Amino acid sequence: MPIPLRADFDAAGLRAAARRTKDAAQARRLLALAAVYDGASRTEAARIGGVTVQIVRDWVVRFNAEGPAGLVDRKAPGQASRLTSAHRAALAAVLESGPIPAIHGVVRWRLVDLCQWLWEEHRVTAAKQTMSREVRALGYRKLSARPRHHAQAEGAVELFKKASPRLDEVAREKSVAAGDIEIWFADEARIGQKNKITRRWARRGTRPVALADQRTASTYIFGAICPKEGKAAGLVLPHCNTAAMSLHLAEISVAVAPGAHAVLLLDQAGWHLSDRLEVPPNITLIPLPPKCPELNPVENTWQFIRDNWLSNRVFRCYDDIVDHCCRAWNRLVEQPWTIMSIGLCDWAHRF
Repeated sequence: MPIPLRADFDAAGLRAAARRTKDAAQARRLLALAAVYDGASRTEAARIGGVTVQIVRDWVVRFNAEGPAGLVDRKAPGQASRLTSAHRAALAAVLESGPIPAIHGVVRWRLVDLCQWLWEEHRVTAAKQTMSREVRALGYRKLSARPRHHAQAEGAVELFKKASPRLDEVAREKSVAAGDIEIWFADEARIGQKNKITRRWARRGTRPVALADQRTASTYIFGAICPKEGKAAGLVLPHCNTAAMSLHLAEISVAVAPGAHAVLLLDQAGWHLSDRLEVPPNITLIPLPPKCPELNPVENTWQFIRDNWLSNRVFRCYDDIVDHCCRAWNRLVEQPWTIMSIGLCDWAHRF
């Protein structure tokens, strides 16, 4: 005997629901069951729905249980995941700690390595695609690591940010208004014929080729940025020494606004702190703690310049290197918004 339809619906209600829905499959099923409410046989309903009588019976069961919503197609649940919450917690832990080369044989996790780890530790097999979904579901993505000096003292960065001179103290010492203090960062980059090769777009399955040079001609960009004002001052010089640094300080001094005073943060290279260094009166030097390059946003500036304007090139001679360096630095100077985006850091602008 056919299963009766639930009594709280009628043919008119199902046809009205079929007109409202945007799901064609649901509308077809509603119209087939509406015919049953009108007295049609299940065979006739199957003809209207374009299915077998058995499938109409399944529609009736779902409709009686959930109403019109039960006639909407659902995504198949698929095979249950082999990873339990304990497996996922262990996976997150190994992602956070990273591999131990002597034990795992790799210096960074690949999906295939994680699949191997899962089998060795928990005897659970997983394909790379499955592992990718699980890792992404845990909130992990492949990101570029920020370099940190291996010999950096513990807490040196945080201590410097807290203990660095307040700008109002520098302003009182130099007899200028606190608002006239400009924060500058300085550093040097060596650019040469042994150049960097960056990532590039290429078709999957291919290995892109880039020209490389083994010659050794090089020069130095002395660069300084004032992120808050979007200003920069730089020189391209053949040597990295105290005399070159004095020339760079003179260039920065010209870029400082009239009546303002520059606080220049820089690392503790010998030519930065030499007694023979000629420091203009409108500049105060503040050395950064040793082995803490992440405190200097000029490091990010070098990466930006290399990635966008200086990499993947072969320089013919020394003069060619100088021309490209000058062109790259001048392009940066013409983009104050880029200097602000790369260089602004809240801790350096405390009052």
